Amino acid sequence: MRPLLFAAVFAAALGSVAPAVYAQAGRPPDLQPIPEPPPPPEPLEGEVAVEPQITIIQRGEETVEEHRVNGKLYMIKVTPRHGVPYYLMDENGSGAMTRYDDLDSGLRVPKWVIFSFD
Repeated sequence: MRPLLFAAVFAAALGSVAPAVYAQAGRPPDLQPIPEPPPPPEPLEGEVAVEPQITIIQRGEETVEEHRVNGKLYMIKVTPRHGVPYYLMDENGSGAMTRYDDLDSGLRVPKWVIFSFD
């Protein structure tokens, strides 16, 4: 029984090494390295910036992080020196902020802006 088990393990190991050996043997000698990818394109005029701008402000004992996209404030994270951070979020773009003690509510409601009259 042991010789049969040894033969099966040896065959499995040889089978996994053999494709690597064949791949090395069939490699052409004039391979060139892959060139670096080009940089991302510059945004076009009128295109919306996707990356948020974050401003960190130290107010006495607390830290305030203001998150903006295209100059519009959409979220504020307030971290007190002693205590748990909380968030103020503009949910629909009206400027009215709603307080959240945690961003993970467990409920995932899609809130996409399809069209805007700005």
